[in-house]
Amino acid sequence: MAAYILGLDMGTTSIKAVLLESDSRAVAASHSMPTTSDISDSSEIKAKEQDTVRIIDTLNQCIGLLPGDKLQHVRSIGLSGQMHGVLFWKAKSGCDWSSGDFFRARDTSQLITWQDGRCNSSFLSSLPQPDSHLSIATGFGCATILWYTKHRPEFLENFTAAGTIQDYVVSMLCGLDECMMTPQNAASWGFFNPSSNQWNTDILKGAGFPLHLLPQCVPSGGLAGQTCTDWHGIPAGTPVGAALGDFQCSVYSCMSAQTDAVLNISTSAQLTYAMPADFKPPDAPQPASSISFFPYFDSSYLAVAASLNGGNVLATFVEMLTAWVKELGVELNEPDLYEKLICSALNQKTSDLRVCPTILGERHNPLCLGQVTNISASNLSLGHVTRALCRGVMDNITSMMPAEHLQQAGVSRIVGSGSALDRNEVLRQEVERAFPQPVVYGQNADSAVGVAMVLCDRL
Repeated sequence: MAAYILGLDMGTTSIKAVLLESDSRAVAASHSMPTTSDISDSSEIKAKEQDTVRIIDTLNQCIGLLPGDKLQHVRSIGLSGQMHGVLFWKAKSGCDWSSGDFFRARDTSQLITWQDGRCNSSFLSSLPQPDSHLSIATGFGCATILWYTKHRPEFLENFTAAGTIQDYVVSMLCGLDECMMTPQNAASWGFFNPSSNQWNTDILKGAGFPLHLLPQCVPSGGLAGQTCTDWHGIPAGTPVGAALGDFQCSVYSCMSAQTDAVLNISTSAQLTYAMPADFKPPDAPQPASSISFFPYFDSSYLAVAASLNGGNVLATFVEMLTAWVKELGVELNEPDLYEKLICSALNQKTSDLRVCPTILGERHNPLCLGQVTNISASNLSLGHVTRALCRGVMDNITSMMPAEHLQQAGVSRIVGSGSALDRNEVLRQEVERAFPQPVVYGQNADSAVGVAMVLCDRL
């Protein structure tokens, strides 16, 4: 009987589960489901939170749709997920296994995501400088915990552990008393030095950080433990990998050569390539730089232009139009509207309208918000605006990591991937226009497949 690796990705908007056949490395089964877990925020702090109970319920439903006979032959489990965010739980009672061979969330906080905006520029400027090449930003786990330390310290008293959503799932599966976190996720939290693989404990202690909430660091690609009981038919004692970053896993799934750059446009957007094996990151943060260096595997790094503005900008445009039309007394289905916008832009090959789509700012320039310029009476059609918006998304990414930079780094091919590119031919046209290198879409970046491939290669 074939053996399988279960790869799970706990994404911002959906959860995906894949079964990878360990010998052929072929995907034997997969399923994805939207979490619909966003919590509306009526406060003034720009909170961005998700319902943990709903996320875990979606995870259970998603795995439950995979073939039961194959789940019984899973040899290891790997998880990736949305980085930067933080979830709090009680280690001894963070879940409930009483309903069967699956767990439900219990005694946890809501998930505070990477999109959270409560750490404004004034608060961030009050924090100490990290001992790391990576800057700190709103939505980063350590910054969020420091915000709670200052504004709601009583909230933190309810919990004994913290981690990303994928770290939480690993902890519950293995029955861990403390959170295990890889450098990939730790670096995304801030106040972590990837060169030494250590938290900035002295700096954090001086800032009043509750050090007992810092996870224990374990190697990327290593094990966190074994399943403490049967889970959806997967036997107890099955090895579970320490959770990885969704970004690194998506790159792992599709970067087949050192000379590839991967462009992923999903909710947000990232452009990345692998640094040479002997590369060492800078000693201190470079907050004004649009390029960061993310830990990968075996002490190597990826150069990354990570934009906050990707498919979410297009989604916001569709939501805006839908709301406007509704105010005029007409109901429109968002997916249908999206298709109509793409068709109109395909008929509009170019536009002199200019859209800077940074409605969420950027981590290296949080105050630079969106703009529309060069407006004339002749470029206000839906085709013009949609074409300009798609071009603006690409102009923003290439301003962060120019095509000339990629050429100097030896990049000879762009691998395009992500849900926004999948469904938007106009955006694909603008990608091909932006780069002199050939663009291929053959193998889509897939974090769930990537984390399964990591376990297949390393365990």
